Amino acid sequence: MSRRSLCALLAAASAAVTAVALAAPASADVPSVLDASSDVAAIAAAQRSLTQRLGGDYADSWLDSATGKLVVGVTDASRASEVRAAGAVAKVVRHSAMRLDSVKSSLDSRAVRAVPASVTGWYVDPVANQVVVSVLGDDAAGLAWATAAGSDAVRTERATEAPRPMWNIIGGQAIHFSGGGRCSVGFNARNSAGARYVITAGHCTDLGGTVSGVGGTIGPVAGSSFPGNDYGIIRVSSSTAVSTPLVDRYSGGSDVTVAGSAVTPIGGGVCRSGSTTGWRCGTVQSYNQTVNYGASGIVSGLTRTTACAEPGDSGGSFVSNPGTGTRVQAQGVTSGGSGNCSVGGTTFFQPVNEVLSVYGLVLHTG
Repeated sequence: MSRRSLCALLAAASAAVTAVALAAPASADVPSVLDASSDVAAIAAAQRSLTQRLGGDYADSWLDSATGKLVVGVTDASRASEVRAAGAVAKVVRHSAMRLDSVKSSLDSRAVRAVPASVTGWYVDPVANQVVVSVLGDDAAGLAWATAAGSDAVRTERATEAPRPMWNIIGGQAIHFSGGGRCSVGFNARNSAGARYVITAGHCTDLGGTVSGVGGTIGPVAGSSFPGNDYGIIRVSSSTAVSTPLVDRYSGGSDVTVAGSAVTPIGGGVCRSGSTTGWRCGTVQSYNQTVNYGASGIVSGLTRTTACAEPGDSGGSFVSNPGTGTRVQAQGVTSGGSGNCSVGGTTFFQPVNEVLSVYGLVLHTG
């Protein structure tokens, strides 16, 4: 064979090999890597599959805080290849998920009998591969309770504050006065220093004392003006009561969110929320009406509406009609009226912007 023919043959062979290499998928056998950017459903599917496949060697899974990659703990190093094949990073640890769950269940059972008040909770920490018991400060009784678990899987952490149940203050829901009487929440607001308040009707706050809501104590009456006006405020002193921009629509739908306090024009739609009759709507008929409440006195500057109300609705939220939306403008708090929600009636509200101005408050909006 001539030198020229040999060179031509080698060139043709090289081109064929290159063509085959280009045609083959270079990463056909390499699994996609699961991380924080992956579809949640894909991560969940991998977790379910590995939990079943690894059985007693499985030790939970998590997204690494530094790399974002899905990490799966295993107690047997020989199972690491199965984790990598699923697109995750394997980490060999001491305790299986079943072992940690068993230790936590044991603590749950002991707590039914007795647990020191200084122990604020316990949970499985899969990243540390431990069960963590939170103890207030360095309380000896709490530390002893955790140590009594008798497991090397348990560690304690210092807690600086005890947890507490939280509940929301929502417009239109019931409030009760320690001196007797039920009214409704108008709106949540705060001053420039961050102190929180509930706005409601003045003939309600005139009852004085401490006020409670659906989840417990709210705080004391901090201001009241009635008659002449019909507004008052309650200082939110409870750390468990959460101020919200919400108003309860009861059977009318999900809660609406207060976005501001732009005034609805005459003829415009408004709705009110109260703890007696729930969510009722109507239209604005006039501004700045003076109303004679007889023995209770005369109140000026009220807005007249066709929305109905009944006793107990007092102080509740009046807002713009949201239509098919969920965002509203605060209008005022229910003062009084005539008629009822069976035959219809007229209801007056105290405009909220006057209250905000008098007490130097801003609404809690969302």
